[in-house]
Amino acid sequence: MIDKIAWISIKDGKVLGARSKGKETYYFPGGKREVGESDIETLVREIEEELTVQIDKESVQFFGTFEAQADGKASGETVRMTCYTGDYTGELAPAAEIDEIAWLDEKDRDRISAVSQLVFDQIYS
Repeated sequence: MIDKIAWISIKDGKVLGARSKGKETYYFPGGKREVGESDIETLVREIEEELTVQIDKESVQFFGTFEAQADGKASGETVRMTCYTGDYTGELAPAAEIDEIAWLDEKDRDRISAVSQLVFDQIYS
């Protein structure tokens, strides 16, 4: 089981997605926790590393936990993605392993991972 923390940022009915270098699929920004980190600490660190913005810890709210087949992994290997919303300061820009960011909506379902599609189901239902 891959345990991931993700940020759900919705603007004008679209959700922020990030595409890593060398990949075609978009994911929600975030990543894996380091030893001893809480969900919120992981979220804040990963988003600053990947998108150069600072998450306002006081605004963070739990959005949901989703599980699905892990993209590009052996059959049966799953990812559990715990998602949070939250306000940010700064200007979004791809950094670290992120090659591109995009605002996605329902028509982009085929461009996102299986677990991200579950999040789309909750947002767009």
